[in-house]
This record gives sequence, structure tokens and C-alpha cells, in this order.
Amino acid sequence: MSHPVQDTELPPALQSAHEQAQAAGLAYAGGVPPTVAWSLFSSGQALLVDVRSGEERKFVGHVPGSLHVAWATGTALNRNPRFARELEAAITKASTRDAPVLLLCRSGKRSVLAAEAAAKAGLQNVFNVTEGFEGEIDAAQQRGASDGWRFHGLPWVQD
Repeated sequence: MSHPVQDTELPPALQSAHEQAQAAGLAYAGGVPPTVAWSLFSSGQALLVDVRSGEERKFVGHVPGSLHVAWATGTALNRNPRFARELEAAITKASTRDAPVLLLCRSGKRSVLAAEAAAKAGLQNVFNVTEGFEGEIDAAQQRGASDGWRFHGLPWVQD
């Protein structure tokens, strides 16, 4: 399931997120919640790139049609030194280098680091999906009870 990006001009939700990020002095384009990310991705206004490890995608699930470029790999989650180059190659293959890109991880923390690395490498319009796929860990040491992609009932599959 592929979602071609229609235009490189930022949709209003991403423009707003970008303005908020600039005002806050963030080192990347900004962040959007999962529901906004799904709306943008499913309508072809942005690419969705899962930056979790291959193991996480396989055993926890992933968004159908999303691209995959691991920020870190293996059980130790060692940083992928080729991340920015691999991300650029993936988004160029799927669309254009300037297409809006939404990065998704488990809780929205690694995807911030990935968005910062992308910005530092010169990739424009790379946004974080806040809350991530599984959401924040709660008092019971579990995820998905109050936020995250799955909590919001957005589409996902498990292989």
C-alpha cells in the first residue's frame, strides 16, 4: 500500500507544527500527534517512516504502507550510523527529497533524535509523530493505555 505525496508545500497542520517548533527553538521541523499523522499519510500528503528496529516492527506491529529506516538496530539498539543517508534514499525513492516526512518510533523519543539527525543532514520537512506507536509507559509499567498510534485505534498490522 503506497501513498504518493501530492505536493511538497506543507499542509496546514505541518505548517503549524513547524511554526511551533521554530518558536520553541527545536532543531527539527516539529511534531504532530498520531491522528494528524494518519490523516496526512492516508491522504498522500506525507510519507510515514517507521524508525523502530526490524524486530519491533515484526513483533509489535507496524503501519501498513509505511517505509522503514531503522534509527537503531538489534536488541542493544545500537545507533545506525547510516540513518540519514538511508532515510534520504528511502524518501527519494518514494517521492522527492523535500516531501514532508513523518517519523514514528515506539513512544516519540527516538523519532525526535532521528528528526534532529535528518535536519542536521540537510533533510527538510522531517517531523516527529508524538506519542509514537505504543505510547508512553504508565504507572503499571505498560504502554498503550493512554496514548500512541494503537491507542487511538489507527490502522496497523502484525506480521
